[in-house]
Amino acid sequence: MRLSDLPKGSPAVVARVDDAHAGDPIAQRLRDLGFVDGEPVRVVARGPLGADPLLIQIGSTRFALRRSEAARVYVKAEAA
Repeated sequence: MRLSDLPKGSPAVVARVDDAHAGDPIAQRLRDLGFVDGEPVRVVARGPLGADPLLIQIGSTRFALRRSEAARVYVKAEAA
């Protein structure tokens, strides 16, 4: 499942970050920020009417991501 599709508040772990093209700087930046295999993640909030941005928590840090950025991150949902 893509991080952009994860229901708000549902616990998950990062499975991988996909590159949109070779040398994708956004995918690399996401990895640099901690979106790596096995890291716990959750969607804290969504923009109005399901729009941008998404507020994502990974560890104790929160990030605002566009849907297109969050769609590059694949997660495995966990039981609550």
